[in-house]
Amino acid sequence: MSRFWQTLQNALGTQINMSTTYHPQMDGQTKRTNQTLEDMLRSCVIDFGGSSDNHLPLVEFSYNNSYHTSIQCAPFEALYGRKCRLPICWSKVGENQIIGPEFIQETTDKIALIQERIKAARDRQKSYADNRRRPLEFQIGDRVMLKVSPWKGIFRIGKRGKLSPRFVGPFKILERIGSVAYRLKLPLEFSNIHDVFHVSNLKKCLADESLIVSLEEIQIDEKLQFNEEPVEVMDREVKVLKRSRIPIVKVRWNSQRGPEYTWEREDRMKVKYPYLFSKTIVIK
Repeated sequence: MSRFWQTLQNALGTQINMSTTYHPQMDGQTKRTNQTLEDMLRSCVIDFGGSSDNHLPLVEFSYNNSYHTSIQCAPFEALYGRKCRLPICWSKVGENQIIGPEFIQETTDKIALIQERIKAARDRQKSYADNRRRPLEFQIGDRVMLKVSPWKGIFRIGKRGKLSPRFVGPFKILERIGSVAYRLKLPLEFSNIHDVFHVSNLKKCLADESLIVSLEEIQIDEKLQFNEEPVEVMDREVKVLKRSRIPIVKVRWNSQRGPEYTWEREDRMKVKYPYLFSKTIVIK
């Protein structure tokens, strides 16, 4: 975040909780909400027809008026302190019963109750997640291994090799960021990678030097994925499905851990690696 936005948020009194890079679980709640809205919008289009843009106000109204388990009320009620009036009730005119200090006190009580319900929901979700993880802490100066993942950027047919590196390093911990993130001292080869990592991507370094993967063996991108280039096409076949035939090729990759062969879709390999098909290969 730039200095301008930090200064602006401080002037507005906004407390910012920064997310951690390379930790997709942090965006899970947003993705789940987007899935719900997509399903609601799809249902409106199927039932009523027309463009999806025409149904956005209806989806917004339905979502804001739906019951949420975490706060045990609808978002509209949590925001305005009263239940949403349906269009069928708009003609009914009532009289406000609460005004002045009583209204402020009731609003304050509702906010406190909603905060308690949200905390209870978070604690319940945290208890589910903690069943599959163990607490892990490091000290400044410790040396840790960084978790990476393989990536070839194409559709996979079959399983890839089992000897791909899972951790690289070791790297020295420079600073602790919050309670679950650490800043690492990365070499120049990793200059395009953000140097703060979630604790789930780190592993305590073992003293045995033979277990360390050299940085010269792999090239890691900004998403903590290492790229492998194909060397040559070894064979070609046609994968027969129910109603289609998919040409596939057997590719040898430039793995430093030994020869690795995988079957890939020929059309996608031609688009991504056209130089592999400059030579003619024999069809079995």
